[in-house]
Amino acid sequence: MSLFSKLFGGGEKSAPEPVSYKGFEIFPDLMAEGRKFRLLARIEKTIDGDRKTYSVIRADVFDSREQAESFSIAKAKQVIDEQGERIFD
Repeated sequence: MSLFSKLFGGGEKSAPEPVSYKGFEIFPDLMAEGRKFRLLARIEKTIDGDRKTYSVIRADVFDSREQAESFSIAKAKQVIDEQGERIFD
């Protein structure tokens, strides 16, 4: 990253913190497509000592990173509510 990018806030943003929900962790892993962001989230949970991972990806794209993160978290929560630990089967 160049000096000017560091000084003026350019460059890549850091990954958002995971969100805890009903014993699961949700990571909004956005996929940049040009100037838009595709809805993508990773759901993780440790079960019997094993770390399980499930990815949620949708065709939805958003103009802002913040909007995409918010919808990614909401969609992951919906998947957890509907399927619980069965998502890892």
